[in-house]
Amino acid sequence: MKKLAVIALGGNALLRGDERGTIEEQNQNSKDTLRNLIYLIKDGYDIVISHGNGPQVGNILMRNDAGMDTYDIPQMPLDVCVADSQGGIAYMIERILKNILKAEKIEKNVISIVTQVVVDKNDEAFNNPTKRVGRVYTKAQADELIAKKGWEFKKSPKAKDAWRRVVPSPKPIEIINEKTIESLVKGGAIVIAAGGGGIPVYYDDKGMLRPLEAVIDKDNTSSLLAQRIGADEFYILTDVPFVYANFGTPEQKVLEFLDAKDTKKHIADGTFGEGNMSPKISAALNFVEGGGEKSVITEAKQLEDRSVGTKITLNY
Repeated sequence: MKKLAVIALGGNALLRGDERGTIEEQNQNSKDTLRNLIYLIKDGYDIVISHGNGPQVGNILMRNDAGMDTYDIPQMPLDVCVADSQGGIAYMIERILKNILKAEKIEKNVISIVTQVVVDKNDEAFNNPTKRVGRVYTKAQADELIAKKGWEFKKSPKAKDAWRRVVPSPKPIEIINEKTIESLVKGGAIVIAAGGGGIPVYYDDKGMLRPLEAVIDKDNTSSLLAQRIGADEFYILTDVPFVYANFGTPEQKVLEFLDAKDTKKHIADGTFGEGNMSPKISAALNFVEGGGEKSVITEAKQLEDRSVGTKITLNY
């Protein structure tokens, strides 16, 4: 039987941290990353691709600020900026992937869906915004924006007078058009969806969709989407080949195989720290506990090597 996989590309898979973010850089990074998906396609997998947008939406927000400061161009709200990044990144992935498929003589449709994701407007995350977005401000500039727009700021640890806007990061609870995504991918198309964690929306008292100023974790949304469409496997592509216990310490250890019980114990013990890896592991765990066969966290360029990557299953 054919297998269905959801593949979550990290934002840094498309734009490296030391790059300016030119379209040439992003095109090349996208090509290097997407080439690694070909072996899954040749193996007969149906795939959905999700992606991060952290660097890109940050640049969009800075353009927002520059336009307001220089030309008095009205700023767009965060939900529109997320949608903007979704459309731009999905277009880039779709075009480049179509070219790779053509070179490999593979006939497949590639379809992008700008995806809204429902959250609870009363999620506890709205009482404690933690996700840093946009440019760095001085304290004086931050205070002015707090008074003018009601934004919240936290001091950046990287500089003396550096403040960044923080927004809530609520949990995803529903993927809009998830059944359409499932129908398309099971019909043989490669679907690009849920970029950047999705555009955060909620239902008002009349059942109408309303936007929220928030950013949803990409891996949590990708895990939920994988569960909702009945995916067999869930891949998180990052910049390291394995998950490590006690990363960066003399006790660092490769963790290649984990079951749900061991994964929960490692999370409770703080084995993974509080960095970017912990949310990825939680998303991978949620997928297998939600009925998925296997989650894999690995480095994009080594996806084809099955000896590389941390595999998380419900049981050994």
